[in-house]
Amino acid sequence: MLPALAATFMLVFARVGSMMMLMPGFGESNIPVRIKLAIALLLTLIILPLHRNAYQVDLTSISALGVLMVHEIVIGIVLGATARVTLSALAVAGSVIAQQLGLGFVTAVDPTQGQQGVLIGNFLSILGMTLLFATDSHHLVIAALNESYRIFSPGEVMPSGDVAALATRAFATAFKIGLQLSAPFLVFGLVFNIGLGVLARLMPAMQVYFVGVPLSIMIGFVIFGIVLAGMMGTYLNYFTSVMHELTPLK
Repeated sequence: MLPALAATFMLVFARVGSMMMLMPGFGESNIPVRIKLAIALLLTLIILPLHRNAYQVDLTSISALGVLMVHEIVIGIVLGATARVTLSALAVAGSVIAQQLGLGFVTAVDPTQGQQGVLIGNFLSILGMTLLFATDSHHLVIAALNESYRIFSPGEVMPSGDVAALATRAFATAFKIGLQLSAPFLVFGLVFNIGLGVLARLMPAMQVYFVGVPLSIMIGFVIFGIVLAGMMGTYLNYFTSVMHELTPLK
């Protein structure tokens, strides 16, 4: 009885832990591993009593137990990566906005991605992650973890076609949402550069570049302040829709 319970606990922990390593807000590189493990263990203790009977553990076959362990890890990675991909929409939007404002060269380390990124993209990523916790949207990821036992029953073969379709749709939607969030700045950049071109033709002696760059940054930040609330509202709706899509995979 006790060895079977311990094996079931490890299988649940494999699914929960692999998801936590990628989940926005918890899977960041600057968060101590002990905190990640503590949260994963706490979630495991919550999930285990709910889905303990879903596991048919055969302690006489180590190979079958190992295959089941890998299966659980892959499921956790699918859940965590799907939630993580949503942050790339903000990174895409930040990169486009920075290019339009002439700030594409201003970079810093993005704590959500663990690599160099444009400053505006970093700001949007941190703001988006903060809003996910402020609006309790991260509960949707935990709910998706609970629902995953109905969709991906332990021991069943994963529907690889549906998972591949989900991954493709998640990446495509993230890119599309990123462009939608940056659409006002694409229009601004087009109109502003056309205006500078006309001004340069009308006044050849004028140093248009030295006038246009600071003016572009100033107007761009004014537009950024106006549309920021709408941008983040759109992102939250997008994150919610992605989490709800995790349920009807079958």
